[in-house]
Amino acid sequence: MLTLFHAPQTRSSRILWLIEELGADVEVAYCEIAYRNGQKIGEADARNPHPDGKVPALIHDGALITESAAVALYLTDLYPEAGLGAPVGSPERGALLTWLSWAAGELEPALFARMSGARDPWSVARHEAAMDRLMEALWSGPYLMGERLTVADVMIGSTLAWVRPMLPDSPLFDRYLQRLAARPANARAMTRDGAVALEEAA
Repeated sequence: MLTLFHAPQTRSSRILWLIEELGADVEVAYCEIAYRNGQKIGEADARNPHPDGKVPALIHDGALITESAAVALYLTDLYPEAGLGAPVGSPERGALLTWLSWAAGELEPALFARMSGARDPWSVARHEAAMDRLMEALWSGPYLMGERLTVADVMIGSTLAWVRPMLPDSPLFDRYLQRLAARPANARAMTRDGAVALEEAA
């Protein structure tokens, strides 16, 4: 039994997209969160098992998995037949783990620093290095790991779509994001998330 604790139109929305790509049988439990975009909007949902009251949180047969990269890898490993991962021992496993860890540990901090207006030399250099690394990968593309979509594209692509105005003006990013937006699973996840958000606002 798999249950995802999720709030619509948050960073855990990429896990909803991943679930659609995997064809995974996951119950989605929508819950309230305390903070959105750094602003306190309410109280954390008592039903949410995440120790910080955030999303995503995944329960699998009683085991708790939190943090986007961990949840994404866990689900991808559970559904190897979907072809979005790389099994242990495969030549691509190292690259996949590297992209997932880099997204959380390097890309997102660089983007958030940019969003906050940081212009010190370290922050500027970090952002430029992250953009260069992405463009180098996409130049070889069409996806981050070559010819096939992986969970790394779901995780990183969803972040890039959210912050597109802060990315360099490059057709590499434009084509990549258009390619991801055209995926039926992505469209289904966005529709599903949007419908719930509208219900909550009504």
